[in-house]
Amino acid sequence: MAAAAQLEDVPNESLFSELLRRMKCAPKPEKRIILVGPPGCGKGTQSPIIKEDFCLCHLATGDMLRAAVAKQTPLGLQAKAAMDKGELVTDDLVVGIIDEALKRPSCSKGFILDGFPRTVVQAEKLDAMLETQGHKVDKVLNFNVEDSVLEERITGRWIHPGSGRSYHSKFAPPKVPGIDDISGEPLIQRKDDTAEVLKSRLDAFHKQTTPVIAYYSQKGIVVDLQAEKPAKDVTSQIEKALS
Repeated sequence: MAAAAQLEDVPNESLFSELLRRMKCAPKPEKRIILVGPPGCGKGTQSPIIKEDFCLCHLATGDMLRAAVAKQTPLGLQAKAAMDKGELVTDDLVVGIIDEALKRPSCSKGFILDGFPRTVVQAEKLDAMLETQGHKVDKVLNFNVEDSVLEERITGRWIHPGSGRSYHSKFAPPKVPGIDDISGEPLIQRKDDTAEVLKSRLDAFHKQTTPVIAYYSQKGIVVDLQAEKPAKDVTSQIEKALS
């Protein structure tokens, strides 16, 4: 009854939109995809496209942990207790939160997992959890970009803090350098968007991720994307890999 009462308050447009989405998604094959790539590789651009085209849910473990803590789910309370003590959230807890998320109707056709697994142990635990459901990871999309290209992409980014509008000194410059096109207010560079910070993040990424890619390569499910290409070309590569 509670669920029915909640539905009564949902606008017709939203109900029709969701019904149409489910009808469109019904014939789609199930897919379970992991995205791997360094900062600035383009995962954030491609994720919404993959989600829409293949009717998948997008699971970002950081967001999921925060949501579980906010909702005070049993796993969320465990995560909060660990974080309050200054401890890392265990791999088993993260996998448990992913397991919970996969029970949502929006994940019925599969998922895009971003930011996890970061280690081979995490990959093994994820595989074991999926196996209990009779599923497995179908593809690992590896966004390959040379570090030098990433440095150019990231160190050239400028942000309008009020709106989040982003620019790039080379690829998408503002009409007036350092000034937001719409508001006329100054643009800023994020503290993390420097060559020094990027080098540290890339070193950590390569150290963590190389063994994970090797783990999934042994299963024959890794697709190496030429992610330095324009976004439309990367989308075409992904569609080919997942079709």
